[in-house]
Amino acid sequence: VSLQAREREFVAPIGPSGCGKTTLLNLIAGLMEPDQGEIALRGDRQTERLGRIGYMPQRDGLLPWRRLLENVTLRPEVRRRDLPAVREQALALLPLFGLQGFERSYPHELSGGMRQRAALLRTLLCEQEVVLLDEPFGALDALTRRTMRDWLLGIWERFQRTMLLVTHDVDEALLLSDRIYVLTPRP
Repeated sequence: VSLQAREREFVAPIGPSGCGKTTLLNLIAGLMEPDQGEIALRGDRQTERLGRIGYMPQRDGLLPWRRLLENVTLRPEVRRRDLPAVREQALALLPLFGLQGFERSYPHELSGGMRQRAALLRTLLCEQEVVLLDEPFGALDALTRRTMRDWLLGIWERFQRTMLLVTHDVDEALLLSDRIYVLTPRP
């Protein structure tokens, strides 16, 4: 695989199940190391990737015992950032993410779309230049999915991050992406 994502570009690797899309994201994020080849950030192949890239996996990963605001500020909390400032930032962004009024709600009290928006807010609060999205709308119904696609475009335009979106959905890739990479089934 040879893939490039330029600054503030929206790129979509697409392909069938089992072709390695999620593995590719895990490699880029630094959760796995390649057996061969190289991964470069801003041209630097020696840069540590783990913790330097925002990653939203297929499942929202919200902790059931934490309220929404506590969930979206978890990573900055773990990294010992100024928690009151991060919470203030998160509260200011809740309306943009359609989550205003739900900051004290537990994950089981949220719809699937709300959980996905919370997971994306948590990912963006990490303030990484590169954001990886692994099938973020895969578990949503068709109507919610369509709404979420349009919403995600607005978020991307506002936050100006480089985004890689793994999807099986060709229409989703065409709508959202500047460039698409098509992966084939395993050789």
